[in-house]
Amino acid sequence: MTDHLLTLLLFIPMLGALTVAFMPRQWVQGIRATSVGFMVVEFLLSLRLFEGDFSTAAYQFELTQPWVDAVGISFHLGVDGISLWLVLLTTALTPIALFASWTSVATKVKEYAVAFLMLEMGMLGAFFALDVFLFYIFWELMLVPMYLIVGVWGGPNRVYAAVKFFLFTMVGSLLMLVAILYLVSTYKELSGHYSFELAELTRVSLPRTTQCWLFAAFALAFAIKVPMFPFHTWLPDAHVQAPTGGSVILAAVMLKLGTYGFLRFAMPLFPLGSQYLGPTIAVFGVIGIIYGAWAAWVQKDVKKLVAYSSVSHMGFIALGIFAMTRHGISGALLQMLNHGVSTGALFILVGFLYERRHTRDFEEFGGIAKVMPVYTLLFVIVTMSSVGLPGTNGFVGEFMIMSGAFFSRGEVGLGEYWFIMTLFSATGVIFAAVYMLHAVLKIFFGPITKDVNKKLVDLTRREKLTLAPLIVLIFWIGLYPSAFLSRMDPSVEAFQRDFNTRYRAQVSLTEPRLAPERPATAHHDLAPRANLQAALAPEGVEQ
Repeated sequence: MTDHLLTLLLFIPMLGALTVAFMPRQWVQGIRATSVGFMVVEFLLSLRLFEGDFSTAAYQFELTQPWVDAVGISFHLGVDGISLWLVLLTTALTPIALFASWTSVATKVKEYAVAFLMLEMGMLGAFFALDVFLFYIFWELMLVPMYLIVGVWGGPNRVYAAVKFFLFTMVGSLLMLVAILYLVSTYKELSGHYSFELAELTRVSLPRTTQCWLFAAFALAFAIKVPMFPFHTWLPDAHVQAPTGGSVILAAVMLKLGTYGFLRFAMPLFPLGSQYLGPTIAVFGVIGIIYGAWAAWVQKDVKKLVAYSSVSHMGFIALGIFAMTRHGISGALLQMLNHGVSTGALFILVGFLYERRHTRDFEEFGGIAKVMPVYTLLFVIVTMSSVGLPGTNGFVGEFMIMSGAFFSRGEVGLGEYWFIMTLFSATGVIFAAVYMLHAVLKIFFGPITKDVNKKLVDLTRREKLTLAPLIVLIFWIGLYPSAFLSRMDPSVEAFQRDFNTRYRAQVSLTEPRLAPERPATAHHDLAPRANLQAALAPEGVEQ
């Protein structure tokens, strides 16, 4: 079974969607149980990924089949330490998100379940794909079900939010497609045949100016998906209008596809472009950290507060990636997982409160810790993880990112700017504590001023069961991060060495050329730990 494990993981959600699609519409409980059942099977099967050897950086469970030979498109799947935890985050959170909205979505339940299953397939396909065209297909496939989830089952302004989300994403996607086609056509001119294989396209060496334009096209698509400042404006609208399950998946998984895209595609394909433009993206990441925190502080809607906090947290991840140090990249990968767990839990908790009061306005609450003690305890735990309290998952990732950025050198002469950016990013941690603790105080403590709040009921058994895995992960990652980092590190080390090798080989290019074909395993060789910083830096940069 392991030979086709990724294929099974990819198509089980499609099988579930087809099964649910043919079920009688009136059998609501059966549809819910069947869809969650398929997702649970998917999660249990994904645990077999641990049978792979992640002590090396080699792709595990790799599968390559010709698909459209005439233009060099292949069905190429694989998973490594960079994608492993994002895949498991997807398979774990999708059933949790659907289970969280078990009762809140009461109309078109069958269509809602089908959309969720197809969304899961699209996200997994994007994480598995090692063919650039295949990645683009799954990247676009995700857009349709999420558009429907927001536009059909969202709030009063759902159509506006869904269209805005769709248009923003499509603009970036089309620019990325143009860049892909240009890169493939260049490969055709140099090699005599077409290929969309990531490993083959990384052999194309282009002058820096060309790389900067192509990298910018990829970066725009990924920055919109993250979303990074100033492309973030679609996110608060989408989150506020989306149903609880949609908000959970959007924040916990879909946003990570943008940062993952930088690591898997944009940076390996365009090392000169990413080295040249990376510091600029990191600056926008830091601006996003501070702007997102301040915007969250002034919100009165709890869900919008969490949405803006995502802008801030994703800015940290962008900073870690473009610091281009091992600690920065590993911290960014861990923070992708952390943000998915913590923010997913926050959206679930906000959704549970909205189901009881049908409002998310701070002013409508106050003192509800007296009537909802379990809910309050869990909300405080998740809040502490979101602000990075030591012992919780958020602390480890943010600390690694800031330490990685602090020791980054980047291009010659930029060392002091990375130091300054690290200092500014640290203020985001302080602001996060301010706006999250402000929300906790307003909602849970003080006198109960609204009689309706005295009648609120605490979490049900189903709701506690929904949140339990996320609470466990918050403390597991916070107290034992090496269990997660150990499977990332070999791939991060190989990524660094590969990036540096390509950078050195291409830094003085004036015209396109094709690098010699390397052995199949060359991409996954490891750099010795003692040489990581030296391997990372461009020539002429002191370490």
